[in-house]
Formats: sequence, C-alpha cells, structure tokens
Amino acid sequence: MKALIQRVRQASVSVADVKVSAIEQGLLILLGVATSDTLADAHKLANKVAHYRIFADADDKMNVSLIDARGQALVVSQFTLAADTDSGRRPSFSTAAAPAQAEPLYEAFVAELTKLGIFCQTGQFGADMQVSLVNDGPVTFLLQVPAAKT
Repeated sequence: MKALIQRVRQASVSVADVKVSAIEQGLLILLGVATSDTLADAHKLANKVAHYRIFADADDKMNVSLIDARGQALVVSQFTLAADTDSGRRPSFSTAAAPAQAEPLYEAFVAELTKLGIFCQTGQFGADMQVSLVNDGPVTFLLQVPAAKT
C-alpha cells in the first residue's frame, strides 16, 4: 500500500465540476492499494502517515506530525500508484487491487486516521476527480507498507 503525501495549505476534490470535499492546512494523501495489501497494512500505513514528522516546529525544522499540528487530511484513492512501471513504456495495472478489494482497505485507512483524531475528508472512490491543492513547501513523500525493497 502506498501513500503519496503532500503537505498543503489547502486542498479540494471536485467531481463533475462539483466540489465534494476540501481541507485547510494538513495533508493531501493519494492512496494506492495493491493486490497483496491487507487490513493490517492499511492500519500500519495510516499510523505512519499520522505520526510522520513533516510539519515545522518552532525552529522551522520538520519535527511535528499531522496529529501534533492538528492538521486535516484529504484522502484520495489513486490506483495508478499501484502500477508496475518496471519495464516498457506503458504502466501495467495487474498489481493494482480491484475496486472490491481496494475500497474496503481505503475506507479502513480513512477510519484509522479518524480514530487517531484527524479530521478527514475523502474524494469519491472510483470517480474521475479533479484535485486542487496549494502545496506547502513543496513537501512531498512516498510512504509504503510494507517498505520497498532496494
């Protein structure tokens, strides 16, 4: 499971030109679910995202987590993050989970963030979405569970 996290000043999602969700300061989280991902992975990744220290402290060092910053989260499903891009010039989506598997894991990820006290908004699972953001920094990280092997 992969989460591309972007520190934002604000972010929103629209579907068919209608804004369906928006947040202020916090994280835009693009979430990709692979066929091998489990409920345990969703919980572990949500906890990692919530506690990942990428917000500035009083000394302007990245030392504060989303929880400690009292930031918000906008979680958007993005199956393309689970693509196999290792060969050729076209991504293969054979490693991406089908919607029936991915949606419950996406919802579990959001539920875990909410359980940790984070105000969460979501995109619309499976929809063609337009995502707008003001990236703060820019600060962007790719987190994954289990960790990538190098």
